Amino acid sequence: MPRYDHASWIWNGRIWIFGGINDEMEKSNEIWWLDLRGSPEFDHAMKFGTGDRQLSSSRHRFTVPASGQLATGSTGYTANSSVQSYHGMSTSRSPYIAPGSISSLKFHSSPNLPSQASGTHFHIFSSGCLLDFVTPAELSCETSLSSLELDTLRWQKLAEGKDLYNPEYRWHYCTTNPEGTHAWLLGSPVESTGDGSQNSGEYLSDVLAIDLRKYGILGNELASDSRSKMMPSSDANVSSHLSGIGADLSLTFDQAPESGNGADFIITADADDEDCADACSISDAATATACPSTAVSRPIHVHKLILHARWPHFARLWSAQMAEFHAKKMHIPEPYSAVRAFLFYLYTDSIAANPPNGPLLSDVAGMLVMSNLYDMPRLRLLCVNRLGRELDVEHAALIWERAATAGEEWLKQRAAVFCMQHFGRVVRTSGFRSLSPASVHELCCEASPESRVVGGEELELLGQVTGRTVGLASNRKRSLGSTGVLTGGEEDGEDEVEEDGMDVN
Repeated sequence: MPRYDHASWIWNGRIWIFGGINDEMEKSNEIWWLDLRGSPEFDHAMKFGTGDRQLSSSRHRFTVPASGQLATGSTGYTANSSVQSYHGMSTSRSPYIAPGSISSLKFHSSPNLPSQASGTHFHIFSSGCLLDFVTPAELSCETSLSSLELDTLRWQKLAEGKDLYNPEYRWHYCTTNPEGTHAWLLGSPVESTGDGSQNSGEYLSDVLAIDLRKYGILGNELASDSRSKMMPSSDANVSSHLSGIGADLSLTFDQAPESGNGADFIITADADDEDCADACSISDAATATACPSTAVSRPIHVHKLILHARWPHFARLWSAQMAEFHAKKMHIPEPYSAVRAFLFYLYTDSIAANPPNGPLLSDVAGMLVMSNLYDMPRLRLLCVNRLGRELDVEHAALIWERAATAGEEWLKQRAAVFCMQHFGRVVRTSGFRSLSPASVHELCCEASPESRVVGGEELELLGQVTGRTVGLASNRKRSLGSTGVLTGGEEDGEDEVEEDGMDVN
């Protein structure tokens, strides 16, 4: 389709195009992609020439101006023409047949869908995601940072605008580094004119640097590695989701030495619910008592060589010949399931949720704490990415608590907002019941002092009266599914003062 001011990039063997202004001068939120895989035309380098080029598509033709000539650039192409052919391709076909399947998707409604009609948008690609920076504009203050996951085509809001942008600045350009881990906005402050109005300067005087890893963005290289798990891994395990040697090493994980796999080290952890029953020798669940905190889990059989190569803390401990060096045994005071998932990651370099041994979301939350404890930034980034993407009702309270323990403020805030949004369902989960009394009190204090709990019907009625959706799009009210939190100042129309959350270099 003819359009301009759109974003385009190549990822996973496809050309992607998003947004822009269509031929009806409307901002579009459609995404199109052309699949190039298996197309012989793209198996070799493109040939360039000056031959005739076909400028029509199967759906649209460009209007010829009164002069009878199309506006072309130095290449001979019309500006933003939707289909172009190159020298050597047949021009006898009409309309032109695309060298691959073309698909499109239009987003109609979603709580996390950023409106393309409000704010100033910058679209960049990173880590298999389209990032939409919605920055302040003259007539709009709705700002945010959202992502569209291209493998699932699902929108997620990564940050509210007030956490990123100062409303006193206007941004004109956005760029990112090749690794896709940092982004920079270039712009200038809003200037006051003589008549009291404000004017946005067109010059570039300020830079806003954004570390995308803070919001769970893996980076292009790490994201590519994590997605390569869907490829055949090795000759011995062609169906495994793991890559390379990790698929083979996973077969030797936690196997007793009697099996002949060469395990030469034992690690134990704090017993979880299942192990606690075994450790305490409880036969009747009806008369079971609380398991003591000193209960030790079943042993996990591992290999010193792998732990030494993959775990810096273990390498330091082994080099210093601590007590574990002589005993060939180590205890980690964390839940058994999280410790086992952590050790499995050392073998496979994966925390993907694939059966039968992939870690559950609760295990990843425990691994996040361990990555902070043992200073493992790569594991920490993988955990933040998965927890942020797969945040759900059952694990929201647990993720909030683990993020607080690990000092992950962005993930903690994201989980807190999710808990407030679905409060009626979250409080009925096992994850919420497992929180300590102090954590329950702290989680409840995440709501503003003027908040009150209302029912779903009342929220729906309020939305009908005000003509607005009661949800995360408003900074002063949040929908909570069956119940919700409505903060103070909404009924009497009080304005909320936005915080200045931006550092300008």
